[in-house]
Amino acid sequence: MSITVETYPSLREAARAMRESTWYLGGGTLLMRGVNYGAQGFDRIVRTTDAAMREIHPEGGGIRLGAGVRMAQVMAHPDLAFLAPVARSVGGPAVRNMATVGGNLFARSPFGDFTTALLALDASVQMAEGPALPLESFLSGRDRQRGIVASVLVPRPSQGAFRFAKVTRTRPKGASVMCIAAHLPGGGRITNARVAFGAMGATPLRAKAAETALEGAGPDAGGIQRALDVCLQGLDPQDDAIASAWYRREVAPVHLRRLLLGEER
Repeated sequence: MSITVETYPSLREAARAMRESTWYLGGGTLLMRGVNYGAQGFDRIVRTTDAAMREIHPEGGGIRLGAGVRMAQVMAHPDLAFLAPVARSVGGPAVRNMATVGGNLFARSPFGDFTTALLALDASVQMAEGPALPLESFLSGRDRQRGIVASVLVPRPSQGAFRFAKVTRTRPKGASVMCIAAHLPGGGRITNARVAFGAMGATPLRAKAAETALEGAGPDAGGIQRALDVCLQGLDPQDDAIASAWYRREVAPVHLRRLLLGEER
């Protein structure tokens, strides 16, 4: 099967060129693997050279990342120090020089670590055409998306409020057994917590029962215990080559405990 590659100078033109049987090429770490393994169902690839896709700039109380921003750019940007450890967990140097923020939104379990962090931070997704969507809403309809992601707006967390841990069998760049991201604003007591798991469902998922249990809790072993007891509610881990669903369920509360107590490395 022959595949046509079309390059457009602007995002708007590329978005208008998208239709059935068309895939979008960003960094290529997902798409080209599919091409190399003979993926079916498409005969056109669309890409754009629009420089706005690679821009990073402050906006309101957050930071807007163009969908074409590479993980290596995230690691190097002074305003994104809180996300640098997350970007560093995505593959090795060659992958990080190609993998994009927008592409990670479509990564299937056990990948998508960066998206898990964005979910915990309450990020929103701006499509090339249409209104911005909360990331959680975007993920729930991800497989039906036909447009192009233009950018992601990430609220900037206060110092020390964001935590991330990746559990893998092969360090430093193995696929996730699971990853966990938590945003824990507030002072002594935990308020408005957001907790997200990766590789515990078809997409990254919030542990909403755990979030509710953390409201008003103290940041100690006793305070977080109820959250650990209910953290699996709403999650749907699957068996794969990395780990079984049973194993993921067994270790999830252990790693969440370490993360919430600041012990996870």
